[in-house]
Amino acid sequence: MKKEEHIPHKFDSLSDAHRAFGLPKPMHPLISLISSASTPVEFSTPPQSHVLNFYKISYKPKLSGKLKYGQDYYDFDEGGLLFAAPNQIIGSNDERDITECSQYALLIHPDFLLNYPLAKKIKQYGFFSYSANEALHLSENEKATIISIFKFIEEELSSRIDDFSQDVIISQIELLLNYANRFYKRQFITRKAVSNDLLQKLEEVLDEYFNNERSLNHGIPTVQFLSDNLNISASYLSDMLRSLTGQNAQQHIHNRLIEKAKEKLSTTSLSVSEIAYELGFEHPQSFSKLFKTKTNLSPLEFRRSFN
Repeated sequence: MKKEEHIPHKFDSLSDAHRAFGLPKPMHPLISLISSASTPVEFSTPPQSHVLNFYKISYKPKLSGKLKYGQDYYDFDEGGLLFAAPNQIIGSNDERDITECSQYALLIHPDFLLNYPLAKKIKQYGFFSYSANEALHLSENEKATIISIFKFIEEELSSRIDDFSQDVIISQIELLLNYANRFYKRQFITRKAVSNDLLQKLEEVLDEYFNNERSLNHGIPTVQFLSDNLNISASYLSDMLRSLTGQNAQQHIHNRLIEKAKEKLSTTSLSVSEIAYELGFEHPQSFSKLFKTKTNLSPLEFRRSFN
């Protein structure tokens, strides 16, 4: 008998989400701030996996996990922020995965941002692609800052809407995102020991990939392949590497490719085409172009420098 497939429920509008939470209709069709602090209705993440047609920024008062700093662990018990972009699958059909309910949940339809620079800029914040286990853990002071912004937006939405309301709310959303960006950078620093462990595992995955010549059959390793092996999202991997090395995951892969290429060019008699294929390139020209971009030398020029 064919196993029943679970199709994620899609919320096309803020009104759909409010109904799922058992809440009254949103005061604005394109933006809503749901607060358990001011709403008598309890709400939580729907038990089944779902897809939103809007951005979601939620503050949860409790998040599991500790942050490692040096050889010690520091508890961040003040909760944290989770981010989701439109068309991402959120949650799980497994009831055991139901998370602690949010204290605040800000829902923003993309149309609310139209004609504002934030409509384009919001797509540049990588943390909208982080998974739940990469949430932003907040200190007590950070929590106070974030909640104050949520409260300001809530007050603005509750008061009479006028010609300036959208400008004011947009500026507060941007402030919230900028603080989140700052706090994530702090999280990468306070978790440097954990990040270094991940970096070591990343090198091991790449070593195994190249040493076993998996690139011959599977091509150049992708960022998604690496993130899957490390059990973190691709965006988080790139941001973590950028904080440690100044380069994203794709650049890191390219650097390792060049290292292996240099090794083969200087220690073997393989042709440039053979080396390109062994490293996973479909076309030798692509390999030569990347090599010259990274080293300012063609593969043959590099080889001649050793003879």
